[in-house]
Amino acid sequence: MTHLTVGKRLFWSVLALFVVFAALFIAFHQIRENEYKVDMLNLRLQDYNARMDDALHCMDTISDASIEQYVQTHFIHGLRVTLIDPSGKVIYDSKEKNYAAMENHGGRPEVAEALQKGSGYDINRRSNTLYGDYFYSATYFPDDRYVIRSSLPYDNDLSDKLQADWHYIWFTVMMVAMLTFVLYRFIQRLDDNITKLRIFARRADHNESLETEDLVEFPDDELGEISEHIIKIYKRLQHTKEEQNVLKRQLTQNIAHELKTPVASIQGYLETIIANPGIGEQTKMQFLDRCYAQSQRLASLLADISTLNRLDDAPGMRVFEPVDIAKTVRQIETETALALKERRMAFDNRLPESLVVDGNPSMVYSIFRNLTDNAISYAGDDTTITLTVADRGRQWLFCFSDNGVGVPHQHLERLFERFYRVDKGRSRKLGGTGLGLAIVKNAVILHGGTISAANNMEGGLRFEFTINKTNKS
Repeated sequence: MTHLTVGKRLFWSVLALFVVFAALFIAFHQIRENEYKVDMLNLRLQDYNARMDDALHCMDTISDASIEQYVQTHFIHGLRVTLIDPSGKVIYDSKEKNYAAMENHGGRPEVAEALQKGSGYDINRRSNTLYGDYFYSATYFPDDRYVIRSSLPYDNDLSDKLQADWHYIWFTVMMVAMLTFVLYRFIQRLDDNITKLRIFARRADHNESLETEDLVEFPDDELGEISEHIIKIYKRLQHTKEEQNVLKRQLTQNIAHELKTPVASIQGYLETIIANPGIGEQTKMQFLDRCYAQSQRLASLLADISTLNRLDDAPGMRVFEPVDIAKTVRQIETETALALKERRMAFDNRLPESLVVDGNPSMVYSIFRNLTDNAISYAGDDTTITLTVADRGRQWLFCFSDNGVGVPHQHLERLFERFYRVDKGRSRKLGGTGLGLAIVKNAVILHGGTISAANNMEGGLRFEFTINKTNKS
């Protein structure tokens, strides 16, 4: 069974409303026009009755002959004039002269209405006297004690005069036809859009290709434009989803690769100890120390992965509170003092005594701790770390730099990628997880800022990043 589309149902529903409205409008207009024409004809005959009454007042004597003379003088084709007294007795009739044989006219609708209200009319009533259809209009003159009734035969001429004007009917029909055409064109475009969207929804639901001709072009209107945008957004989401799947696979492979090294080392040392019960105590402790070092690296790696997952999954769920960055950096200086001393490095902290922002304490700590650890690991011995800040209105601009070896230019743009290492062998040897700078970037973004890396002109690596003074989320 073929079902009507939404567009066709809308078209037939609106068309039915058009037709019903047009029919009611025509019927109403015909009734009103007919009433108007009847009122005009009645007014004309009422005027005739009034002028005849004035003429009768001017006559010396009122007789059939004098009345007949007036009627003939004021001739209207087909006009019949009747004078009736209040009792209903005919005292004059321009068509029938045998008054004695005529019925009492007191019961005629127009006469009864005239006696009661002063005037009255009746449409298309058959005359019992002349056996023809007439339009009657009667006027009662109480001072003269008679009713003057004028009437016209309801022939083709009078019927045509009372007939409704068909010009407006044809005009209404033409307007309905034009509206129907415009509506059809509009509904057709709407239907095309809905049909294409239905095809798109079905194919998207079944993971079918959207690169087909029937989804290439849409009608040039607002709905067509919206439909095209919906499909483009869906395609972008699909493309993004595919990219995310690729990145997830790469991330999984990287995680597996990074975990494999410490796990394999721990497993190898433990297997050696188990397989050689008589191994020397000094060698055994050396192997255990190496197992512990690898377990610490494994714990750091898992902690960094957990931190990144929290940043990715619910960045908006972080609690923001006043954080003193200057105090946090001084704490990091104290915690890394031994490592700095071993590398003969200096930390030139140029931050003011207090620098409070609206942020997440653990994430602010991660930013400066990871940058410090990164500099300690890779800047080189006898170098200096310099930290400065500048006011940029609604943000603080930080510059974290060192005067060490720097990074080859081709690696700068990828420093913030997860598990990316400039020197993989050296990085693992130093115990890095490859996630520190990725955490820094995500934490900076969490605080409404941006970060970039560049080499200093005089040597060394420089990180510039911004942090909002207040949380705008």
